[in-house]
Amino acid sequence: MSIARKITLLFAILSAIIISLLSGFVWYFANDFAFEDFYKRLEARVNIAAEIRVAEDKNDNMYAKVRNQYLERLPDEKEFVIEKGDFNNVKLDVELPSSFYEKIKKLKVARYRKENHFYVGKYFTGNQQDRIIIVSANDPFGFRELKDLQKTLIAGFFLSIIMSFIVGWKFSNYMLNPLRKIIKSVKKIKAENLHLRLDVYGTDEMAQLSQTFNNMLNRLETAFETQNNFISNASHELRTPLTIISGEVELAMKSDADGQDRYLALAKIKDESDRLEHILTSLLGLAQTGFNGKNHPWELVRIDELLWDIKRTVNQVHPESKIEIDFSNLPAEEDQITIKANINLLKLAIANIVSNACKYSNNKPVLVTLESKANVLSIAVKDHGIGIPAGDVQHIFEPFYRASNTSEFKGYGIGLPLSLNIIRLHRGSIAISSIENIATEIKVLLPVN
Repeated sequence: MSIARKITLLFAILSAIIISLLSGFVWYFANDFAFEDFYKRLEARVNIAAEIRVAEDKNDNMYAKVRNQYLERLPDEKEFVIEKGDFNNVKLDVELPSSFYEKIKKLKVARYRKENHFYVGKYFTGNQQDRIIIVSANDPFGFRELKDLQKTLIAGFFLSIIMSFIVGWKFSNYMLNPLRKIIKSVKKIKAENLHLRLDVYGTDEMAQLSQTFNNMLNRLETAFETQNNFISNASHELRTPLTIISGEVELAMKSDADGQDRYLALAKIKDESDRLEHILTSLLGLAQTGFNGKNHPWELVRIDELLWDIKRTVNQVHPESKIEIDFSNLPAEEDQITIKANINLLKLAIANIVSNACKYSNNKPVLVTLESKANVLSIAVKDHGIGIPAGDVQHIFEPFYRASNTSEFKGYGIGLPLSLNIIRLHRGSIAISSIENIATEIKVLLPVN
């Protein structure tokens, strides 16, 4: 069932409930008012009859004159007078329940209705004699009015339901029309035209939905562009060593090449093969760290011990590197510097950052500082090397991107993107600040819990 039909059905059901309650109230109060009015007319006749009965003048002509002058004759109106001696042997043309008489004795007045016939009885004392006076009459006009009201309410109920259904359908179509436009526009957007955007009008929920779709399209377009650039750069990086290897193989295969040339060609092939293996390993690492991390082994790792291990590893690769580790701001509690992590991946991520700091500072001193504040571990790696140009900082974590001032240094532009993926896998973040030709500081933030 579509949303428009659901809204229409719900609107009709709510309208039916409200109209039913309103009609019930109208019927109840109209019914109560009609009966109350007729009962009061009967009570007036009872009171007049009592006044005449207790008067000294027993002239029936006076009684008839008073009734005819001041009161209209009700349909099938009858009057009954029960003297005190006959209280226990009451005989009327209709049998009234005993509770009616008990109520008269107790409350001095009682009412009773049987279908369209109304009875009012009242107990009177006076003129040295007690009596009960009962007046009865029919109320065909009141019942007819109630019947007409009932028909009107029923007809109005069904008419209102039909109207509410029509209004609900129109209302739902009007309210959902912007949503239909959004769906129609989204269906037009494909991989070939991700630059298209939805129109945003106003500030209501539909406008927010359109803006949300536009933000999602922005992310998708960026992801597609990044993927295309990644594939293009990867193809370029892979093609370069393969081209060199192919050329050196042709050179080595020449029959007139001497032993020295063959050795140099084979050495070049070996270097480029190692380079190609490094690129492929890095690409595999980038792909693996892009997953959710559920398939990686996790364990409790003390970061201070991990940093000492990283220092030894980097010193083996760069024997001339000068790495200083500052633990002066460490907390006394061990659990504040222990996190749950994949030790191999985390070591690779931080080692890449420390290794870059050594390489791009020409082995000047590199300071690694470990701090713990508010359940967040901070690992700051600061060097005094070539720095990063301001225009290159925003691209430094893109795969295969290298800063414009790194042409003299060997690299592939994969280390930092790989480190960022690993840190994100550990629910952390990386911040970078750099001044060209002065210093660069990269700070890794990792949650303790």
